[in-house]
Amino acid sequence: MTETTSRPGIVHLTERQPNVTGPEMLASLVPPPQFDTATFDSYRVDAAYPSQEEAKETLARFAGRGTPAKRGGFFSRAKKEPELKPGVYLDGGFGVGKTHLLASIYHAMPARRKYFGSFIEYTALVGALGYKNTVDLLKGADLICIDEFELDDPGDTMVMTRLLGELVPTGTRLAATSNTPPNALGEGRFAAQDFLREIHAMSDSFQTLRIDGVDFRQRALDGHAVVSDQEQYARAVTDAGSAGTASDDVFGDVIRHLARVHPSRYLRVIDGLDLVGLRDVHVLTDQSEALRFVAFVDRVYDAQIPIVATGVSLEQVFADEMLGGGYRKKYLRAISRLNALTHSAQDSSPA
Repeated sequence: MTETTSRPGIVHLTERQPNVTGPEMLASLVPPPQFDTATFDSYRVDAAYPSQEEAKETLARFAGRGTPAKRGGFFSRAKKEPELKPGVYLDGGFGVGKTHLLASIYHAMPARRKYFGSFIEYTALVGALGYKNTVDLLKGADLICIDEFELDDPGDTMVMTRLLGELVPTGTRLAATSNTPPNALGEGRFAAQDFLREIHAMSDSFQTLRIDGVDFRQRALDGHAVVSDQEQYARAVTDAGSAGTASDDVFGDVIRHLARVHPSRYLRVIDGLDLVGLRDVHVLTDQSEALRFVAFVDRVYDAQIPIVATGVSLEQVFADEMLGGGYRKKYLRAISRLNALTHSAQDSSPA
């Protein structure tokens, strides 16, 4: 079990039981801190993949098309604008900059009311406030950005399709990212054929843009997560705790704790941390535990908090059979982020 001895600047994730109200959740629907200043100009296009530049140009037009076309004189015929869908959907692998582009849309669009959140944050909002109250709060929004749009169960499918179906007719525009094309959402995860009508109705609201490329997080890395020995781990946690706040927990204890905290509150679990310490990492074989850890990693990555870990390499934390299943892309994205975060911890450590 995790030690609970109090040390200055060092806390335990397992002792944090945050509560988040509906209004607080709504107010938090903004881009993560690392994308506070994201723009189309700062998006790093890989010249080897033309779809990146094409997507950037299309999205810049989408973000700027808020001004109504000028009308001609009484007898003049107005120029017919091409029919545009109310939403754009960025389909591509992890690490090609989809979230950066999504945040660029958010910042560039001159909208009075706009929201940016992960898929799980929107479904959690419905869970906290109720469906009708969520619709009432979001109705009238000019733009809703949804990061990592993935339908993992029938309940989420129905909630999101109904929610978007009520918002789009009122003029709300949508922008979403995912690792799965919209007409393939849910494949390999639940009985998608039972929900094809809802899934296809939702996909009709989006113009799909394919973005190819190589995971930018791996361009400068050796492809492996950094594993610390006990001495390196203790030094990293102590140093981070002396300068700010670090967490120190046994990996298995954290996994069990995540089952008792709603994923919408994971961001509060890591609030104020400068380093996350995980001791004795082991391979996860339970799907539910693995998916909760993925959601946790997403929040840690959004907050750009370095991770230091001992035990099994975090790139091997998901069992082989999981990497061949319906959640493969989720796990690979998490591994990519874990690799980057452990390198970040190494780079920030004193020589």
